[in-house]
Amino acid sequence: MSAAGGGAAGTLRVPGRHGYAVEFSPYLPGRVACAASQHYGIAGCGTLLILDKYESGLRLFRSGDGSLQLWDTAKATGPLQVYKEHIQEVYSVDWSQTRGEQLVVSGSWDQTVKVWDPTVGKSLCTFRGHESVIYSTIWSPHIPGCFASASGDQTLRIWDMKTTGVRIVIPAHQAEILSCDWCKYNENLLVTGAVDCSLRGWDLRNVRQPVFELLGHTYAVRRVKFSPFHVSVLASCSYDFTVRFWNFSKSDPLLETVEHHTEFTCGLDLSLHSPTQVADCAWDETIKIYDPACLIVPP
Repeated sequence: MSAAGGGAAGTLRVPGRHGYAVEFSPYLPGRVACAASQHYGIAGCGTLLILDKYESGLRLFRSGDGSLQLWDTAKATGPLQVYKEHIQEVYSVDWSQTRGEQLVVSGSWDQTVKVWDPTVGKSLCTFRGHESVIYSTIWSPHIPGCFASASGDQTLRIWDMKTTGVRIVIPAHQAEILSCDWCKYNENLLVTGAVDCSLRGWDLRNVRQPVFELLGHTYAVRRVKFSPFHVSVLASCSYDFTVRFWNFSKSDPLLETVEHHTEFTCGLDLSLHSPTQVADCAWDETIKIYDPACLIVPP
């Protein structure tokens, strides 16, 4: 493992580990988690990397191998909980963001979504309805007990813990949907990214057609993220090796294209602590933390 860079930008090289997902800590500035795999996820084990960013670069803080696990990064003795109910690969996990609840939602290739209480050793409930692999699950940052899921069945679905069923089914693309995210400023607005290379915005009050469509990627859109600081700004990464930044309120929505990976770019997150800081990861065995020019100058 080697690290390079400092200050506003940094690169961590993790030989033999191909990045699938990356997220900033919502509590500790500079701490980043990255889920990676051996052999592009085809064989070998998975690794969770917890990284702290310093002026001298990045360092490994803790690591652990496994599937759906709950870890305390202050303890190296092992996971606090191991969840094994899904019968196929778990592809997405998200911790609730609203006050008054501590719940985790997971989506799997077994076509189910499960909700967990981290203090309980089994799922609280299982949601069924998707007809293909579930690639993305995310809690609403506004509505307690409400989450969205995106699937290979080409639908975006909105679920409610209170009814233990689906509230809204949106045929969002005519292709597999690999990612979705909830706008931090509008409880009715979500974005999807799909194999058809497009991003689409959806207003839950009228889902007959998207409220915006963003085109420019040349291969599947792997991850989409709304900015936590700008109402109409979002980012996406793709199998075309790029990360793109958009402002869907503008007539020319593409703000910037970042090309600093040499393989599929799979993970992407925007910091809750800094309005300019971004992290991404790719199959080229690198994790990058940087400040794109379009976010340094107000979009």
